[in-house]
Amino acid sequence: MPSALDQLAQATAPAPLTDALCLSQFLETMPDPRGLRGRRYLLSALLAAAAASVLAGARSLTAITEWVTDAPAWACRALGFPVDRLTGTVSVPHPHTLRRLLVQLDGDALDRAIGAFLAARATPAEPGLRAIAVDGKALRGSRTATATHVTLLAAMDHSGSVLAQCQIADKSNEIPAFQPLLDNIDLTDSVITADALHTQHAHGTYLRTRGAHYIAQVKANHPGLFDRVRRLPWREITLDHYERTRAHHRKEIRRLKTASFAHLDYPDARQALQVVRWRKDFTSGKLTIERVYLITSLPPGAVSGAQLAAWIRGHWKIENLLHHVRDRTFREDDSKIHIGRLPRVMAGLRNLAIGIHRQDGHTNIAAALRHAARDCRRPLAALGLAG
Repeated sequence: MPSALDQLAQATAPAPLTDALCLSQFLETMPDPRGLRGRRYLLSALLAAAAASVLAGARSLTAITEWVTDAPAWACRALGFPVDRLTGTVSVPHPHTLRRLLVQLDGDALDRAIGAFLAARATPAEPGLRAIAVDGKALRGSRTATATHVTLLAAMDHSGSVLAQCQIADKSNEIPAFQPLLDNIDLTDSVITADALHTQHAHGTYLRTRGAHYIAQVKANHPGLFDRVRRLPWREITLDHYERTRAHHRKEIRRLKTASFAHLDYPDARQALQVVRWRKDFTSGKLTIERVYLITSLPPGAVSGAQLAAWIRGHWKIENLLHHVRDRTFREDDSKIHIGRLPRVMAGLRNLAIGIHRQDGHTNIAAALRHAARDCRRPLAALGLAG
């Protein structure tokens, strides 16, 4: 009579949901960097296993391979690993097999697949404009022989799902990567928010050509534009929005004013914005006042002052909901991974995990990872591999 352990190993996996989106379908479109000889495992199966492990909290390549090695037989079948027809034994890849694949993987193709999966999985948006934040992040522990670190540029909707990501070329900056990053995203009826580095005439023209609006910050790196916007008679302009909050041992007041333009030396710019932030720290008693100037292609009256203020403030969600989580929860800056394309690939898998957990209603990603780690069915179900 089979033992309890044997019965557990032979247990069948939960049936996949017939109407669920499956990550493997998106991964199958990726090019396989391996040679044709000796391919025993499907590319989609290996990547789905890596994704499931990161959803369950794996922070490193070692943790990923350990999760795959320890996965029960039914989970390996659900992932797509081959099964011996005679014995029913599931073949599990050796850790080096997965390592070699991830080192060679096309990061652009992986990020496109992840972005498409998250976009298809997301709840249909309510009518209106969708806000997308663009910002870069340096992977501090990824030093190579030719660069001090790998830098990635990401586009994230303000709800927390990464739609696209690309790697900045060595000895370059974020500006040339802006348009390639957004080329694979449908920008119709979107509002793009970015920092002052991306307040470039070419970027503004590109976004308007793609059917998107922008809210662009103006600083002294564009002296003529900055001086014209800053010198507007802001004291005489009516207040459009006022907000007062109290949190994190400080009190903040935000004031927004808007001014329309018949012509401004920036593509399709229709309004200038002034945001004044008053911040008082209760611990130190220090009061700081900051004035920020922006321009937007949105015409006067298109959206309320409250909505404009929410988008301006919401841009920094890419720091709080994505970069901060990767640093603090996944310990990304402590990672010393720098071989091949691994830094980019690992960041993409973390983006996927964070996006899925946020779409499923989790606000505490660390707690969501622990929840997924307690049952193999949970990460697999989230990837559409088991119900």
